[in-house]
Amino acid sequence: MAAEAEVRDGGPTRAAVVLPYERSNRVAIGDAGGQRAAEARLAEAVGLAASIGVTIVHEAVHPLRERRPATLLGEGQVEIIGRALKDQDAGLVVVDASLTPVQQRNLEKAWGCKVIDRTGLILEIFGERARTKEGALQVELAHLEYQRTRLVRSWTHLERQRGGFGFLGGPGESQIEIDRRLIGDRIVKLKRELEQVRRTRGLHRKARERVPFPVVALVGYTNAGKSTLFNALTGAGVYAQDQLFATLDPTMRAIRLPSGRTVILSDTVGFISDLPTQLVEAFRATLEEVAAADIILHVRDIAHPDSAAQRADVLGVMQEMADGPHASLEEGWEGRVLEVLNKADLLGGIEAVQRRVPDAVPVSALTGEGLEDLRRAIDARISAGMETIEVKVPTSDGAGLAWLYQHGEVLARTDGEEQIRLTVRLSPADRARFADRT
Repeated sequence: MAAEAEVRDGGPTRAAVVLPYERSNRVAIGDAGGQRAAEARLAEAVGLAASIGVTIVHEAVHPLRERRPATLLGEGQVEIIGRALKDQDAGLVVVDASLTPVQQRNLEKAWGCKVIDRTGLILEIFGERARTKEGALQVELAHLEYQRTRLVRSWTHLERQRGGFGFLGGPGESQIEIDRRLIGDRIVKLKRELEQVRRTRGLHRKARERVPFPVVALVGYTNAGKSTLFNALTGAGVYAQDQLFATLDPTMRAIRLPSGRTVILSDTVGFISDLPTQLVEAFRATLEEVAAADIILHVRDIAHPDSAAQRADVLGVMQEMADGPHASLEEGWEGRVLEVLNKADLLGGIEAVQRRVPDAVPVSALTGEGLEDLRRAIDARISAGMETIEVKVPTSDGAGLAWLYQHGEVLARTDGEEQIRLTVRLSPADRARFADRT
């Protein structure tokens, strides 16, 4: 017992994960479309909580007859969970649902420990994973937007301070009002800094357009294997682990396709069901890389039991990027999506994968199976938007000849004494650039 007490006192935080679900359809609270089973959602929540270094000592699914305004859960359920927390000596409860500030405060009072909801948990993970200055700014902004709604009068230091009298001023500010104002000031500053990040990213994008290469962006549900696929295609050493949100910051590398064409591959942040609105907005600068991409590779974990629901979640976030107040995706973005059915090795290989989407490409980023098929599929997508033209290049214009080979696909070549005749496939933008240089 003494050894057990020592582990509890000095070890990681002992946490419980609680998932509310509605009995009528056995679907987790907050899931759109009713497609994800409660057991799978609980397993995901446990994975999320474990990824921040806590020890999970209790996990449970609780049915809801109705959502209680005060606690979300029913009174009896609150008591049952409270006894389990006491038995397991848990100091943190993760409620895998969206809690109002009042519900969060009431549950903390009832259970005598810290309570966070799904949004708070994801923000905590993002805070640990952000590596670049941009990522840190985005996470802090999202966290402050969330925290501003959680300022409730729970502590004595939030009582109204002594103010002036008569013409010297009315009642003084309360601490909660001071906190809210300070948070508001910091949010304004962060938004200014992120706007500068967006401008800088825009300049980098314009620089790439001057030496243009098609951009291929990887998107997908978190832990679908995007970073592993990125490493397999590029030979890069991007951090890739079997955990949720292993990477947050975008990474870009050049890769060569079978046609000899060079493209830029971009790895982006993973999506998740019920992605907090604050994060969708805060990571707009990162997700703009997706908006600017010529091809969007939607990487799916085809071996996951909820692969179809995860696909719907990713497409839902993408649609939000197209429909939101700061829409960054153009209409018709669906036509740029190429589905990549990853982790085929877990199903017995690419031949065992069922393709419900006609153009989907099954691969295993871990074993390399199917990667050549994927490269050819990317090549075909890029070629489909190109124009085939006949050009004549002086034999002395080595730079122009090299430019055509680098940016286009040379289909035929006839060498003459003074001119080289080429049949080349170019994108409309590259065709215009080549015309300008001549």
